[in-house]
Amino acid sequence: MGKNWTKTASVVFFFLLLTVVSLGDYFPSLPPLSEFSLDLQNSVIRSPTFDIADDKLWKDGQPFQIIGGDLHYFRVVPEYWEDRLLRAKALGLNTIQTYVPWNLHEPEAGKWVFEGIADLELFLKTCHKLGFLVMLRPGPYICAEWDFGGFPAWMLSIEPAVRLRSSDPAFLELVENWWGILLPKVASLLYSNGGPVIMVQIENEFGSYADDKSYLHHLVTLARKHLGSDTILYTTDGGSRDTLEKGTIPGANVFAAVDFSTGDDPWPIFKLQQEFNAPGRSPPLSAEFYTGWLTHWGEKIAETNAAVAANFLESILSRNGSAVLYMAHGGTNFGFLNGANTGVDDSDYKADLTSYDYDAPIKESGDVDNAKFKALRRVIKRYSSVSVPSIPSNNERQVYGKIKVEKVASLFDAMDTLCDPVNVIESGNPLPMESVGQMFGLLLYVSEYSAKEKGSILSIPKVHDRAQVFVSCTSENNGRNPAYVGTIERWSNLALEVPSIACVSKIRLAVLVENMGRLNYGSYIYDRKGILSDVILDGKVVYGWKMFPISLQNLNKLSNVNPIVQVSDAMAAKSFSLKRLKDHSMITSTMPGFYKGSFKIDTINQVKDTFLSFSGWSKGIAFVNDFNLGRFWPSRGPQCNLYVPAPILRQGENILVILELETPNTELFVSSVDQPDFTCGSKLHQL
Repeated sequence: MGKNWTKTASVVFFFLLLTVVSLGDYFPSLPPLSEFSLDLQNSVIRSPTFDIADDKLWKDGQPFQIIGGDLHYFRVVPEYWEDRLLRAKALGLNTIQTYVPWNLHEPEAGKWVFEGIADLELFLKTCHKLGFLVMLRPGPYICAEWDFGGFPAWMLSIEPAVRLRSSDPAFLELVENWWGILLPKVASLLYSNGGPVIMVQIENEFGSYADDKSYLHHLVTLARKHLGSDTILYTTDGGSRDTLEKGTIPGANVFAAVDFSTGDDPWPIFKLQQEFNAPGRSPPLSAEFYTGWLTHWGEKIAETNAAVAANFLESILSRNGSAVLYMAHGGTNFGFLNGANTGVDDSDYKADLTSYDYDAPIKESGDVDNAKFKALRRVIKRYSSVSVPSIPSNNERQVYGKIKVEKVASLFDAMDTLCDPVNVIESGNPLPMESVGQMFGLLLYVSEYSAKEKGSILSIPKVHDRAQVFVSCTSENNGRNPAYVGTIERWSNLALEVPSIACVSKIRLAVLVENMGRLNYGSYIYDRKGILSDVILDGKVVYGWKMFPISLQNLNKLSNVNPIVQVSDAMAAKSFSLKRLKDHSMITSTMPGFYKGSFKIDTINQVKDTFLSFSGWSKGIAFVNDFNLGRFWPSRGPQCNLYVPAPILRQGENILVILELETPNTELFVSSVDQPDFTCGSKLHQL
C-alpha cells in the first residue's frame, strides 16, 4: 500500500507543478518553479535549529548575534508583561533572559503554583508571540537579589539541615522533584519544538560559591533527561580563571558563558572563556552585561553612566560578540521576596530595596524616555539584523492626591485577628521562624520575667533581622498596652536597657521580629529568620516562650477601632509609660499599628499607574486592594515612594492598608504622586 500511494502522490504532485507553471502568466507574483520546489522541501524537511559551531551562534543555519536583556516575569504584574516586552523590542533586543524562582512556584512543599504572576508558560508564549528568543535560568539557585536565592523558605525547616547547592542526597531529591515538575513544561517550548527557548542555564555563578563538579554533572543529567540531548545548556560565571574553573562543567557539552563588570575590557575575558569551552564552541557571550546595579536600604541609589554603558556594549557588538543586558527592565520586589547580601560576615547584613529599578533602560514603571534607553538603543540599532521599532511613549500616570488614613488597631490589639490560636507554638527556647511555619513577614515572641527594682540589660546575640522589644504588666489589660523599649538590629546588635516597672505581677516581654529578606548570595545563604539564640536578661537565659505567627492576609477585614477607644488606649499607653517605667530617659510613642484609608477613581480611564509617597512615615508594609506592594522605609532611604501598577487598581473605591512598625506620619496621610523618589534617608548610614 505504501509504494502504490507514493507512486500516485508523485504523479499528482507532477501535475500540480505543471499547473502552477501554466498559470505563471496569470500570477506573476509566484516565485520561480525552482524556488517553489526548494521552499516546499525546506518546509517539510527543516525544523528550527539553534546551534554553536565555529565559535558562533547559529539560528536556522545562519550566524546569529544575541542582543538580549533580562526581564523577570515575577517582578512585573502579568497584565504588563506584553507592555514591557514591547519596550524591550523597541530597545532593539532579540532575546529575553529570565530566572525561574523555585520559591514562587512551590511556596509550600508539594504545593505547585503556575498561575497569575507565576504563569511561566504564558510569559514564555508571550515572548514567542512578540518574536523573542528566550534564555531560561531555572537554577535551582538563581541569586537574582531574590529571597533565599530562589530556594523555598520551607527548606530551612528540614532537619537535619539540607546542604544547599551540593551533592547532598536530601538536596538533590528536592531538586529532582522541582525540575521534574518544571522542565517538562519547558520542553514543549524549546526552540526545536517550535517555542522560544534556545538555551537553559545550569545553576548560576556556581564558581563564586563552591567547587562540586558531581553536583553540576547531576544537574546536567537531570536537564538532559527532561529536555533532550540537543538543547544547549550553559553556565554563567564571573570572568576570572578561578570562578570559571569551579563553575564550568568540562566534558558535559555545556557552554560556558561569562559575566563581568561593565567597565572591564570584554575581549581578554572572552579569550579566557575559550579555554573553558571545546574548540570552536566558544562564541563570545556576556550573559550579564550590567546596565546598572542593585541598591540596599541605607545606601545612595545606584546609578551608572548611560554613555559608558553604551560604549562598552558597542565594544562587544562591534566584533560580533553577544550580550544580555542585566537588567533590561528591573521591575519591583513586591511583597516580602526581596533578597539581601552580606559583607565581611553574617552580621554585615544589607537588605535590598522594594524597587528593583536597577537603573535599567526600561524603568520600574516602564518609562523609556531616558538617556540610557536612548544611548543603548542607538548602539543596538547599528548591529541589529532587523529594523528596530519606534520608541513608545511612557505610560500615563495619575495623581490621586492625599489619601487620609486612620488607625484601625494596634498590632497587639489585632493579634486575635492576625494569629489563629491553633498556630501558637510554645517552647522552652525561642525557635526560628521557619520552624513554626512562618516563612515571611513578622513573628511575635512572648515570655515573662519577674519584676525587678532596678532596670535590666537585655541582649539577643543572634536575631534575624530586626527585633522591636516591648514590656508590659501581665495583670493590666492582659499586657496589651506594652511600652516600647528599643530595637535590636542584626547589623549592630546592641544590648538594650530595660527600665524597671512598678508592677505587682510578672513582666510580659514581647519581641516582634521582622524578616527583612533572606540572603541571596554568598557563603551565608542558609539564612534562617527570627531569634536564633538565647534571649539573655541580666546574664540569665529567659525560658518559656510563646510564638505567634502573624498573618497579613485580608487586612481589609480589620475592623475599625472606635475612635474614642483609640484615644483611650493612647492615653492609657502614655500613662503607663510615664508611671510605670522608672529611670527611662527616652520614652517614645513607637507602637506598631494598622492604618486604613481609601481613594476613589471615578472612571475606568482614570485607572492608571501611580506612586505612593510615604514621606513622614517610618517603616512598614503597604497593601492596596489586598496586594502587597512591599516594604517602605523612608527614614532609612533611599526609596521614598512605592510603585503602584494600574492593574491592581479599580474604578470605584480602592483600599489602602498600612502596617506602620514605628511612628506614623503625624497628619495620617499618604500622597499619590506621579514620580519615583530615591532621595530619602541620610545617605550616610549603610547597613
